[in-house]
Formats: sequence, structure tokens, C-alpha cells
Amino acid sequence: MKQDQHVTPAPLDRMGQHMAQLLTSATSDLPHDLAERLRVARQQALAAHQPALLVKPRVLAEGSSLSLAGVPGEGLGWWGALGSALPLLALVMGLVALDWVTRESVVSELAEIDAALLADDLPPAAYSDPGFMQFLRQPAPARPSVED
Repeated sequence: MKQDQHVTPAPLDRMGQHMAQLLTSATSDLPHDLAERLRVARQQALAAHQPALLVKPRVLAEGSSLSLAGVPGEGLGWWGALGSALPLLALVMGLVALDWVTRESVVSELAEIDAALLADDLPPAAYSDPGFMQFLRQPAPARPSVED
């Protein structure tokens, strides 16, 4: 199942290789220090330009190793689709549960406020009276303490 795929170099790469061969053959006439500097510069240029290999991904089944990609062209299948959909389903269910809990807490807070208003001695219309709001903003009068 192993396939060797050869990639033909681009015309620009072929021209660069030809120029490198010409420069290498011409370095024998240069002084040693200059030839070394050129050699180091050539190595740096080659290290900076790593050619990308155009190799198609393949699936190898050797021994007991498994591949997550599967055989090309087969698609995900039922199990792959289910495995991809489960995290999305869990996210949606979590968001629905969070919304439900938030609504329940808001409803319970409003119910507590309604119960306090109905159980109070004041009628609910007193809370909408501007004079009553002014009364609530004033500090409470100090009550005299009762001593024995």
C-alpha cells in the first residue's frame, strides 16, 4: 500500500539548482575566506527555503495502529457523523438547561417580591405614591430606648 510519489521541481527551482552548481564550480578560484562565507550564506539560504512536498495523505494499516482519517473517499459514515454531532448536541442541551435555570431563578425572585408586597400592611398602591417614596428616603427617627 506504500506509494512513492515523485514531485517534479518547478522551473524556478531548476534554475536555482543550476545557478548553485555554477557557483559551486566557480568557488575553486576564490580565496578560502570568501569561499567559506559564500558556503555559509548558501547554507542559510537553503535552510530558509524548504521546498514543500506535494504528497497526498494516505492511510497505512500496519500492525494494530489505527487512523482517524479513514480511507479517502469513504466519508464519515454513521459512527463518524454521530461522534461529530454529540458535542454539538451536548452544547445545545447545556444552553437550554442554563436558560431554564436562569428563568426559574428570575421567576422565584419575582414571586418573593409579590409575596412580600401582598403580606405587607401597606396596600400596593402606596408604593407608587411619590410622597411615600420621599418618606422611605428620610432617615428613620431615633426611638428612645426603654430602660428598666
